[in-house]
Amino acid sequence: MRKPKVGRLFLATCVGSLFMVILYFQNITRPAVEQSGGKGIAPGKTRRSPLQALYNGDQLDLSAVQTSLRGRRELLEEACLTHTKKRRVLTPDDLRHLIVDDKHGLLYCYVPKVACTNWKRVFMVLTGDGRYHEPLAIPANEAHVAGNLRTLSEYSTSEINRRLRSYLKFIFVREPFERLVSAYRNKFTRSYNTAFHKRYGTKIIRRHRPQPQPDALERGNDVSFQEFVYYLVDPRTQREEPFNEHWERIHSLCHPCLVHYDVVGKYETLEQDSRSVLRLAGADGEVRFPTSGKSTRTNGDMAAQFFQNISPFYQKKLYNLYRMDFLLFNYSNPEYLKTR
Repeated sequence: MRKPKVGRLFLATCVGSLFMVILYFQNITRPAVEQSGGKGIAPGKTRRSPLQALYNGDQLDLSAVQTSLRGRRELLEEACLTHTKKRRVLTPDDLRHLIVDDKHGLLYCYVPKVACTNWKRVFMVLTGDGRYHEPLAIPANEAHVAGNLRTLSEYSTSEINRRLRSYLKFIFVREPFERLVSAYRNKFTRSYNTAFHKRYGTKIIRRHRPQPQPDALERGNDVSFQEFVYYLVDPRTQREEPFNEHWERIHSLCHPCLVHYDVVGKYETLEQDSRSVLRLAGADGEVRFPTSGKSTRTNGDMAAQFFQNISPFYQKKLYNLYRMDFLLFNYSNPEYLKTR
């Protein structure tokens, strides 16, 4: 009676082992999932998607650009864990800056003063069904017209969640004070920006300029950078209304600790990072990110000149206001700051 039991036990062991081997080979030959668009690769193909190669690949197999992009994503995740204590649920209002391209499975959080005009132009080409072919042929003001591009806030909750799970999510960031100086130069020193002069300039002058002239109170077109800084750090400013998007903190616009971005591009490496995003999306054959010929971009040296007349006290208050952007996106404190 013992021999049949032993035989049955041996047979069961063999069958179990064979089953495990079959499962193993099914797993290693299962097609990879295209995370950038949420679509499966055709049967028989076992290659990884570009995004999988970027974040799951061996470090030795990656290019310098891929290594940099993966490193930024990891640093952002670490910074979020270190500096963000409270978690909350995303609301539709949080998603107003996330532009959607359903055709290529892309979500892009646009940040003013970080090449967002050109990225919006690129999205108009990608989503325009042939209406647009060359990004720079699209007027800048048309790129910012509400309704030309869909944002994630326009979708239902289930559609939002599906896109957040499966689409390639990316953001472009910039050194916070260089972005701030760029916003000031564009909105307060250009004669054509009369809407900003009226909307914000008159308020800034009325509140932060001793004995302003009637013409300045009326037109608001000669706001100094020092007065702009006073306005930003004044507690009354944010109590009255949210910051304008051109000087709002990036983390408040794009919520990088709630939306887990796959790619964090930087303005400092704009062209190579933009090429990488389009390549990951499989759209590099359809459109090229426009190269900029501007020679007057705001850089660190230019920002340092604007901060010369800002006292250490206000420099520190301003840094504290933008501190999270410095920390989350791994920007070091500018050498010109005198906060001690």
